[in-house]
Amino acid sequence: MNRTASILHVDMDAFFVSVELLDHPELRGRPVVVGGSGDWGVVAAASYEARAYGIHSAMPSARARRLCPDAVFVHGRHDRYAEVSRRVMAIFRDVTPLVEPLSLDEAFLDVSGAVTMAGPPPGIAARLRARVLDEEGLTCSVGVAATKFVAKLASEAAKPRATVDGPAFGSGVFVVEPDETLAFLRPLPVGALWGVGPATLAKLQRMGVLTVADLADLPVGNIAAAIGRSHAEHLHALANGRDERTVEPARGTRSIGHEETFARDRFDRSDLERELVAFADAVAGRLRDAGLAGRTVHLKVRFGDFATITRSMTLSEPVDDSRTLAGTGRRLLDQVDLAPGVRLLGLSVSGLSPPSGRQLTLDDSDGGGWLEVADAVDEIRDRFGSEAIGPAVTMVPGGPQPKRRGSAQWGPAAPDGPGAPTG
Repeated sequence: MNRTASILHVDMDAFFVSVELLDHPELRGRPVVVGGSGDWGVVAAASYEARAYGIHSAMPSARARRLCPDAVFVHGRHDRYAEVSRRVMAIFRDVTPLVEPLSLDEAFLDVSGAVTMAGPPPGIAARLRARVLDEEGLTCSVGVAATKFVAKLASEAAKPRATVDGPAFGSGVFVVEPDETLAFLRPLPVGALWGVGPATLAKLQRMGVLTVADLADLPVGNIAAAIGRSHAEHLHALANGRDERTVEPARGTRSIGHEETFARDRFDRSDLERELVAFADAVAGRLRDAGLAGRTVHLKVRFGDFATITRSMTLSEPVDDSRTLAGTGRRLLDQVDLAPGVRLLGLSVSGLSPPSGRQLTLDDSDGGGWLEVADAVDEIRDRFGSEAIGPAVTMVPGGPQPKRRGSAQWGPAAPDGPGAPTG
C-alpha cells in the first residue's frame, strides 16, 4: 500500500444530467431524468432534485414516473457525453499520465509523480475540481487515499446530497490518510466493499456481519465457509485496508457493440434480422473509426421475462465490415428460440486488434469487394455526415437514420419523440 494518500478517484456529479443542463439551462432546478422514457426504459442518471424523490440509476422508468410525476425525461445522447468526457479526461492527463478511466464519468489518477511540481495531493484535487468547473461548467467529487478502493469510497463521501431544491454540496474533496484508513472503513456497512453483491450480502448478514469491522475481525476461514476461499480472502483484505492494485492507464478497448431495448416485444425473425443489419453497420463503422477489427462476434438477447442469453462465434480472422458482422449475427440468431418474444437485442465484437491485410475470398472478388464498399461509405460519412448514407433498413422518410452509439441504451423513448425533454 502507498505510504501517502496519492491516489485520486474523480467522479463527475450526475454527469449525464449535468451535460443536459448545460445544453438545456431552462431545465435547471427541475427533477430531470436521463434514460429511456418509454414504459420499458431504465434510468441512466437523475438530477439531485429527482434523487430526492428516491429515483436512481438502473431504476425502471415507469417506477421513476410514479415516484415523481413531474420529472422531465431526456433521452440520452451518448455521443455528446463521450465528447465532453474526452475533454475532461484530457484535463486529468494534464495533471498526470497515470489516468485509468472507469467509464465516461469517473477515473483513477495516481499523482505521486506530480507532487514535486504541483504540491500535495489534496491541493491537486482541489485545483482539478476548479479547472473542470471553469473549463466545462461541471462539478466533480474527488476522493484522495492511499489505495484505489478507499479513494473510491472517499469520493462518495465528498458527493453532494440530494434535496428537492438541488444538490447540497459538501467538501468536494475527501481525504483519507493512510493512518486513518481503518477508522474510515470500519463503521461502513459491509455492502460498501467491492464484491459484495446481493447474494454475498445476504450470506454475510446471516452470519451477523453487518459492518466492515464485523468482517475485518472474523477469521478468513469462517468467511470462506459461507462464500468461498478466494472471495473471502479478497473481501477480508479490503476490510482491513489492503488493496495492492495500481492505477493502470493502458486499458484498451475490449469490445465494441450496439444494443437496443424495443418498445414492444419482437417475435418476427425477419424483423430482428433487419435490426442486426443496422446494428452491424453501426458496429463496423465504430471499429473502423477506432482502427480496430475483431474476431469474436457476440449476440445478446433479452426476452420479455428479462431472461438473457448470449451466443458467440469466433471467426478465422479479424473483421471490420458490416456484411460479415450481419451474416454472423443472423447465424447466431438462428440458434435462438424467439417464441418468448425479444425485448432487447445486441451485437458486439471482441478479440480486438489493429486490422491486418486480408486475402480476398470468392465473395469479395465479384465487384471490387466489400472492403472497398466500406471505404466508400466511410468517406461519404466523413464528408457529409453520418446520416448521408446507410443500409436500406435504416431508411426513414427523411433519409437514412443509422444507429447512433447509445441511441437506445437505456430503452425506447416515449411516443413524444426521442432526444427531446419530455414531462
